[in-house]
Amino acid sequence: MWQQPYRKDDIEAGNSTLYPGMVENPALRWSFIRKVYSIISFQLLLTIAVASVVVFVHPIKVFFATTPAGLALYIILIFLPFIALCPLYYYHQKHPVNFILLGLFTVPLAFVVGLTCAFTSGKVILEAVILTAVVVIALTLYTFMAAKRGYDFNFLGPFLFGAVLVLIVFSMIQILFPLGKLSSMIYGCLAAIIFCGYIVYDTDNLIKRHTYDEYIWASVALYLDIINLFQALLFIFRDT
Repeated sequence: MWQQPYRKDDIEAGNSTLYPGMVENPALRWSFIRKVYSIISFQLLLTIAVASVVVFVHPIKVFFATTPAGLALYIILIFLPFIALCPLYYYHQKHPVNFILLGLFTVPLAFVVGLTCAFTSGKVILEAVILTAVVVIALTLYTFMAAKRGYDFNFLGPFLFGAVLVLIVFSMIQILFPLGKLSSMIYGCLAAIIFCGYIVYDTDNLIKRHTYDEYIWASVALYLDIINLFQALLFIFRDT
């Protein structure tokens, strides 16, 4: 089939090449990237809406803070997004099931974020939100510019995976043997650095490696990076 040629420097048409040696049609990749960021934007707006309800509706906070049923439900909400990831991984290319599962993944996680914010001062939340937005935008722009210059961040994968394992063990130690504010701040700093690395790594995958059918999975990866970065910054600011 004849395909209309494109100019590599046609930025206004969204056809600019994303990295040297790009063989696919840049317009298709740009369309995929816009779709992913649209989904992430929806997830973040849904998270803000759900978290706001949790923060501002006082009976919800009281229920989770003072009742055994609230504690049990909180534990379920923590594990529910991870449970939803299994069918989401299997059906991430099947529409509309993938979007339904994405909602089932996002809402419980948004609820957990809301409960975290409900017991945090407004000043700390605002600081974390602003810094998260600045870091995410800056790292995203950096990754796009670095990819344009030929840099590749695929090598970060094994290091980041190992760092997350260390972080998980650290958090378990914190739960079993609380070490005080200093260790919580160290945990928050490590988590923030790790998820900054994941933002770069997952954005690089978005630019170069994800197929066009993996828009849901790419959105989930970047959404988790942003939420975990926000949570880590809350840890840091709350303990300072």
